[in-house]
Amino acid sequence: MLSCLQNIATRQGERPTGRRRHKYGDSDMRTMKAGVALGLALTGPMLYFNSSNAQEKVDSSGPLLEEIIVTADRKNSFGADYVQAGTFRGARMMDTPLTVNIMPRDLLDAQQVTSMGDAVRNTAGVTFSQVSPAVYANLAIRGIPVENRSNYRMNGSLPIVNLIDLPMEDKERMEVLKGVASLYYGFTTPAGIVNLTMKRPTAEALNEITLSGNQFGGAGVHADMSRRFGEEDEFGLRVNAVQGWLETGVDAVDGHRTVGAVAFDWDPVETVKIRLDAEYIDKKITETATITLPAAVNGVTTLPPMWDPKKSLSSEWMYSDANELNLMAHVEWRFAENWSITGQAGRSELSRDRHYNTFRNYNLTTGAGTLQVLLSNGNDYVNENYRTELAGAFETGPLTHQLSVGGTINTRTAETPSNPTVNYAQNYYNPVRVAETPLPARVVPNPSKITDQGAYIFDRISYESWIDLLVGARYTDYQNKSKTGTPYNTTKTSPSYGLVVKPQDWISLYATYIEGLEEGGVAPLTAANGGEVLPPAISKQKEAGVKIEPQKGLMVSLTYFDIDRASSFLNSANRFVQDGRTIYKGWEASATGEVTERLSLFATAMYLDAAQEKAASTAVIGKRPENTAKYTASLFAEYKPEAVEGLGVSAGLFYVGNRAINNQNTAFIDGYTTYNAGIRYSTDIADHPVTFRLNGENLTGKKYWAATGANLLSPALPMTVKFAITTRF
Repeated sequence: MLSCLQNIATRQGERPTGRRRHKYGDSDMRTMKAGVALGLALTGPMLYFNSSNAQEKVDSSGPLLEEIIVTADRKNSFGADYVQAGTFRGARMMDTPLTVNIMPRDLLDAQQVTSMGDAVRNTAGVTFSQVSPAVYANLAIRGIPVENRSNYRMNGSLPIVNLIDLPMEDKERMEVLKGVASLYYGFTTPAGIVNLTMKRPTAEALNEITLSGNQFGGAGVHADMSRRFGEEDEFGLRVNAVQGWLETGVDAVDGHRTVGAVAFDWDPVETVKIRLDAEYIDKKITETATITLPAAVNGVTTLPPMWDPKKSLSSEWMYSDANELNLMAHVEWRFAENWSITGQAGRSELSRDRHYNTFRNYNLTTGAGTLQVLLSNGNDYVNENYRTELAGAFETGPLTHQLSVGGTINTRTAETPSNPTVNYAQNYYNPVRVAETPLPARVVPNPSKITDQGAYIFDRISYESWIDLLVGARYTDYQNKSKTGTPYNTTKTSPSYGLVVKPQDWISLYATYIEGLEEGGVAPLTAANGGEVLPPAISKQKEAGVKIEPQKGLMVSLTYFDIDRASSFLNSANRFVQDGRTIYKGWEASATGEVTERLSLFATAMYLDAAQEKAASTAVIGKRPENTAKYTASLFAEYKPEAVEGLGVSAGLFYVGNRAINNQNTAFIDGYTTYNAGIRYSTDIADHPVTFRLNGENLTGKKYWAATGANLLSPALPMTVKFAITTRF
């Protein structure tokens, strides 16, 4: 399987810069051996135990252990019934006391989504930060940055590196679990978790081909194939392969992308499930310039005028060239009616060359300025993740318990090379192309390694079918070491509590309190307490909400949230202290699913009141955190008219309010609304089903800044028209 993926990479060719492609050698073998050992360790006793216990039927009169079955969720719908991520994985959406936005396959297909960045626009409160979303989706949720090495997960578990444009063609759905998630995931920012669920083998044979393109000349081909085999179809294999040629409509910008994914299922006996996933991603694209804003004058920063989004200050050779390999093994043994044990092992590794370019020190009258290109040869990141969990259901008197006890070990290593810069004269109004500077030799002065390990316990205690009490705690041992920095090592226990009340089957009310953990930092040597290791920064989240299912297939929710996030800074006594606080509170609403048999809806909206209440500088107290919109909303609907069988028409709007360019609020970029529309038609040609799709994005040609933060601006892409043809055979 790995050799197939490696062949895809080899066909792309080596770069003249000496780009180091992944070598699937010792490190990968260690991960594969760990997964195989995990499978053998569990499978051996599983097969033996199965001879007597596997055929027993679950007693439906007792407590039932919830299972996570992606394929059992709703089909051909904009809604979902089950959560696949975090502590509440496998639970019904109605029973989950958190804000979760799930974008299922049907919604992704209706919008011709190919990347995670395309998908997240359906979620209120999600914004792009600092860099162009055409390169990768650097996100913030509820104004809080989403950490790119810990907050993105494959199949609810493996932390994958989000420094490449994560593809969606090989995913069944995407979930955005908003807020604190440390009970299950350890040290993470309280922004939330973005979970990408891989496509699994189908019950019936599948052969599907999609050809796609846009009006700028971009094109792609996607093959999706699945088979079942074995005497009782106990083996399943699904392969997704994508090749794309990228044209965004921006001058001097092009590239390519390759995706190869394999999902393998094996159910050796009724009570045992083995799931293996491998995903290879390669993307090279010219990186458009980010604008570095000048220093504020009298507390005000002057923003440059928004230019034609088809213009580029960059040259074609200023690319971001990245490849990523994700591997994951999952073994589950249901050794008794209501008890199971799960083991998981996984690895995510990314290597990236980059010509990150910024336009700075410019004169708005003449347009003259400096294009600074940062030359980065071989940014390497590796995540390794191991998890084991015991889950069971049992009764104590009138109470039913759904208990989970588990442990995790996660390591994250990073090799960031020295990044020299080169400067070019450039003009904002009349850009020119400049000669290429080759990447320097790779030198890594300060490699780093994070080890985040912990144990957790979580119990959902139910009384009859109308009230659930949720209690959990996690103990974490966290270390961050680098070659030249002061080591950071801390331990902490964090609790979580919740209550769900269901007076009727179609309504649930909930309230939760969860504590999250982030690194508290090490005092700089210039501080009076230089070298002191601060305790974990604790974020405290309170949330309450109501979920209603007014009709089957349609869910409406309303949530209030309050996140108190800690930070550290150097105070007036020259001591590095953990006394900074930023408060994020607001309301979020959503309606997803089928309004009628022929009308599907996905709508979200958020009001966010965020303010910095304690900080190192009085200049930011009371100010809105950077890149935080007060109002965001999305609305997308598809209608299938009865008069024309196979026809579907869709329309959407996506709104993001104004956002501050920095924490000092010296300027705000304008809010924007974009409008999309689409049409699809499904029919049979030569006895094979064929679907034609046409989608327009940003139909009014709105010019706006897509990303900001840290005094940076990145423009949005121009209006795009996408088309695709899909057939099965």
